[in-house]
Amino acid sequence: MRFSSVILLAQLAVVVQAFNILPQRPASLQRWQQQQQSPSLPQQQHRRQQQQCRTTPTSTTALGAKSGAMACRPIGIGSAAPKTVVTNVDLESVVETSDEWIQSRTGIAKRHVLLQGETLRDLQVQAANQALEMAGVTAEEIDVVICATSSPDDMFGDAPSVAAELGCNMDTIAFDLTAACSGFLFATVTASKFLAAPGSQSKKALVLGADALTRWVDWDDRNSCILFGDGAGAMVLETSPSEEEAGVLGFSGHSNGKGYEDLNCGYKGEARPIATPGEATTLSSATYDKMTMNGKEVYKFATREVPTVLKEALEIAEIEVEDVDWLVLHQANIRIMEIVAKRLGIPMEKVITNLSEYGNTSAASIPLALDEAVRSGKVKKGDVLACAGFGAGLSWGAAILKWGKET
Repeated sequence: MRFSSVILLAQLAVVVQAFNILPQRPASLQRWQQQQQSPSLPQQQHRRQQQQCRTTPTSTTALGAKSGAMACRPIGIGSAAPKTVVTNVDLESVVETSDEWIQSRTGIAKRHVLLQGETLRDLQVQAANQALEMAGVTAEEIDVVICATSSPDDMFGDAPSVAAELGCNMDTIAFDLTAACSGFLFATVTASKFLAAPGSQSKKALVLGADALTRWVDWDDRNSCILFGDGAGAMVLETSPSEEEAGVLGFSGHSNGKGYEDLNCGYKGEARPIATPGEATTLSSATYDKMTMNGKEVYKFATREVPTVLKEALEIAEIEVEDVDWLVLHQANIRIMEIVAKRLGIPMEKVITNLSEYGNTSAASIPLALDEAVRSGKVKKGDVLACAGFGAGLSWGAAILKWGKET
């Protein structure tokens, strides 16, 4: 069966490729010799990726992963946001702030928020249907669904229920990936590994980025509640017929757990005694604290690391800065975007942003921005996109994509 055998083999290949732990081991000497004499396109790419990872300098943090070109490409994009909008002027009645103060420091004018009873899953389904329609792909054709979120409706994961709602079949593997604001980028690379892995029969993947962080912010903290909104985005990837048509050209990612305290939403259990024999056993009930952020440290981290990781990804992809058509950054703060663009030598006219409308939507921010740019005609088939996500973990990464669909 495809699900029980090929998918498991593909998963193993994904792990091996993603972290460059070991080269693939031959099933037999004869098969190995044949592969050496006539390696497939994915195998050629895998070898090239290993060589690139040996020669490309790393960021300032040691923990990281890199990848070269993969034989897949993005062909569809979609997005969704709640109907309810909270403006900066509205927030003047909630905390001590002003529209001018927020816009001058962040570039945010409003944010879309989920109300009580509304679900993040509904937004994901809406965004996914848009992406499938643009790609000209049915849900039954999707082999992999990855949902990047840190705030799912179901703590055990939204991806399987989203896949079922869309009409994916039971051969589809669906799971969540948690990496906060870096999540969509990491999920895109993970999905690409499934598609490009040697021997994989997966041909199409659906990547979702969705978050509802307004559920977790402290609405009494004027420094953080002004930043976040809710939303969802989705992108369809398919295998490309040749290396020349590859649309995932290079990736570099890092994490630094020493920065964990600068941005987190930590577990906050309350004592829950249960009447076991003898002395009661005190367990912990399941609750989480409000999200906390050290804005100054996160700002310094982003402006330091994001330009570096973008340069790493460009070098791996063998793309010059001058060849980048659009810079698509996580929509966190307009000042961060301006500094990153300046340090790369990319004019702001090439920076895609809708931060003013949506605020920081975490894993949804990159596909939300890209969807608008594709549908407006800004981004065209063959355009090179330099994308970067960064956030809690701390984690950050960059991917160089080539848009693969006429719109």
